[in-house]
Order: sequence, then structure tokens, then C-alpha cells
Amino acid sequence: MVETVGTGAPPATAPGPWTKAEKHLRRDPVLRKVVRRIGPCTLSAVEREPYEALVRAIAHQQVHGRAAEAILGRFLAQHPGHAFPPPQAVLAMAPEAMRACGFSQSKVAAIRDIAEKAAGGLVPPRAQCERLSDAELIERLVAIRGVGRWTVEMLLIFTLGRPDVLPVDDFGVREGWKVAASLDAQPKPKELAAIGEAWAPWRSIAAWYLWRAADAAKRSAFKPQ
Repeated sequence: MVETVGTGAPPATAPGPWTKAEKHLRRDPVLRKVVRRIGPCTLSAVEREPYEALVRAIAHQQVHGRAAEAILGRFLAQHPGHAFPPPQAVLAMAPEAMRACGFSQSKVAAIRDIAEKAAGGLVPPRAQCERLSDAELIERLVAIRGVGRWTVEMLLIFTLGRPDVLPVDDFGVREGWKVAASLDAQPKPKELAAIGEAWAPWRSIAAWYLWRAADAAKRSAFKPQ
């Protein structure tokens, strides 16, 4: 998760969309300095269907971002009548044609499973997701081939805009806490989950700040004080 990060105090502006979350997270002595150095949270969800988000996530797994987008571009070009091919169109597509776009055999199988599960109702439309909790969506979607808990957590944060998701298995989140807390090693997922209980109901915003802290540390732009 890479974004441009500010290194100084932000200028006085109108309250941002996460002002309440930022105020809550400042109660944590470690996150307080991260919020101060990074500035207002700019996290915003991309409003697309969960089915599309999952297909795009599979395309990006273990592939450089530009390569994944090139593969997706060829995939979309096979369906000129749609902004994004619906499940039925994907299921009607020959696996060989998907492979020709650049998808590996395992990704073809995963994308076809996503399409089957979407057509069958297991992957709910965005509107129906409002009636399902984070835990319910995770339980449902990890049953899909190639979709793990982390993938669903990214969907919850960046597609559905859920504010209280802490992906404790994410390297960047754990690295951000290591940097911010001046630790010698990253915390274990269970340890970070316990620490993060105090950040509820804004753990997605906490994760965003930890991603930013980890990213800034790579450029020596964040120094714990």
C-alpha cells in the first residue's frame, strides 16, 4: 500500500472525513505521533462491486502492479460491451482465452470460481453487503478458490469502506507498528490484534496510518520521537 506521505504538520483546513477516527487514535501514545507526522487520513473506498474487486485482487496476486493492469487490460478488451465482464461472460470465456490474456492456470481457476460464486449468490452485490458484518463476509468469501482472509480484508477496507478492519497478517501494517513503536522486530499477528483492540471502532484507519508509517520509513521520512 503506497501513497505519498507528508512529513510535517498539515496546514489548518476544514475537518476531514476521518476527524473522529484521528481524535480516537491519538489516545494511543504510539499512534499519536504517527497521526501528527502523517497528517489527515485520506482513505477512501473505490465503489465497485465485490465480484469485480475480487477478480482484480486475484489478477494482482504475486504480480507487479503494472503487469497485473496489463493483463486486466487484455481481459477487459475481450468484453467490449461491458465496463467489467459480468460473471456469466467470464464463465462463457474459454480458459485458453483467459490464459492468453496472461493469467496463470491457477488464476484462471480462481477467477472462474469467483464468477461461479457470484452467479450463485455467494459473492453478494454491493447493496447486499450492507446487511452482512465483516465476520460474515470473511466467512463467506474465504470459501472461494484463491481468496484468503487478507484479500477479503482489503475488499472490506478499500471497496466497502468498512472502518474497523485490522489486517494483522499484513506485512506493511506490522512493519508500521514496528517503526512507530521503535521495536526491534515486527509484532506477531495475535500480539498486534490485542494491541489494536483499543483502536476500535477505527482499526481500518489505524491500519492506513501504519501503512503510511512503514512507507515513510523506507524513505527516512518518518522518525519516531
